[in-house]
Amino acid sequence: MRFLFLILFFMTQTDVQIYEQLIIKHKSHIIDQIQRKDLSFIPLDLQIIDESRMEQIYQRIEDEVFQAPIDAELDEQGNIIDEKKGYKVDKAVFYERLQEFYYHGIIGVMEVPQQTLFPKVTSELLAHVNQHKIGSYTTYYKTEHSERSHNIFLATEAINNTVIFPGEQFSFNQIVGERTTKKGYKRAPVIVKGELSEDIGGGICQVSSTLFNAVNLRGVQMIERYSHSKEVPYVPPGKDATVSWWGPDFVFKNNYKEPLLIRAFAENGRLDIHVFAPFKKTDV
Repeated sequence: MRFLFLILFFMTQTDVQIYEQLIIKHKSHIIDQIQRKDLSFIPLDLQIIDESRMEQIYQRIEDEVFQAPIDAELDEQGNIIDEKKGYKVDKAVFYERLQEFYYHGIIGVMEVPQQTLFPKVTSELLAHVNQHKIGSYTTYYKTEHSERSHNIFLATEAINNTVIFPGEQFSFNQIVGERTTKKGYKRAPVIVKGELSEDIGGGICQVSSTLFNAVNLRGVQMIERYSHSKEVPYVPPGKDATVSWWGPDFVFKNNYKEPLLIRAFAENGRLDIHVFAPFKKTDV
């Protein structure tokens, strides 16, 4: 009844313009136009807004506006690249303004309401963590195996610059993601049940195994780690960590009271992974 009263009130005011179309702008550019009638749930005299239609409009605008925050990171020379803020649609305010347009018709143009998304890792935090190398491990691979070398490079890039906060767990599968041709991974040799085979992403177990040896520190708790079904040539027996998107993962937890930083590089047949912290290894 309150909405009906408001509609009747505004419609009786001759000096109030009733808008039948809402123009939605983002950074002064028109990104959508909505008709009042298209928001109706049912065509009754007492109009009711269709919430599923509002959700569809919100999702469409969110796809247009959303910008993920970007963490600060270190380049190959160790210089800090500053973080960048992200943005998303303020859903509550967006819904409120759609309802104002539908029930009252008193707004014809709306700038998309936004919420700021702050990055997890700032340049200040990165400078704080990147002080002392407390762990490191190196393995080697044959560059003539181009597909395998390519997969190693991609997985290494994925884990590089990762910051693990106190009490936080690192999941290799979660950080690297599914190994697919769409992401650039290629078919290369893998070990499956003790037999040598080929699969997309072959070679990345060398990255997870090198990482295991680099983070095998007193303040790091191994949550999930599995060895291959046969020995691998790049690490000593029992010092490997096999991973598979649909199978085993390599997961560890930072039990230190400070964050840890992973730096990883794969080039010219050499894979280096380093662990940095605000403290010296001898301090803990």
